[in-house]
Amino acid sequence: MSNQSVQTVSTPGDKLKVALAVVAVIAGVVGFFFLADKPALVRAGALVAGLLVSVAILWTSSTGRDFLNFAKEAVRETKKVVWPTPKEAGQITGVVFAFVAVMAIFLWGTDQILQFLLNALILGN
Repeated sequence: MSNQSVQTVSTPGDKLKVALAVVAVIAGVVGFFFLADKPALVRAGALVAGLLVSVAILWTSSTGRDFLNFAKEAVRETKKVVWPTPKEAGQITGVVFAFVAVMAIFLWGTDQILQFLLNALILGN
C-alpha cells in the first residue's frame, strides 16, 4: 500500500467560484421561501435558477470539474453492480429474519438463565 500524500492545488479564483456557487444555492433556497405568496411554478423557478447558476459557476472551477468526474465515475461503478433478483432478495431477507429470530430466542434464554442464577443462587429469592 502506498503512503503517498495527495496534494490538492486550489487557486484563490477556484475558492471564490465555490463560494459564489454556495451563495447562488442559498439565494435560490431563500428565494423559494421568500416567494411563499407566489405560485408554485415561480417558487420552483427561483430554486432551479439558483441551482443552475451554481452548477454553471462550479463548472468553470477545477473543484467543480473534479466533483463532476467523481460523480460520473460513481454512476459508472453503480452500473457494474450485479443486483439480486427478486427471488434472491426474498431469500436473503428470509435468512436475515431467521437469524434475528434465533438471536432473539438465544438472548431471551440467556437472560432467563442469568435471572434465575442471580435470583435463586446469589440473592436467595
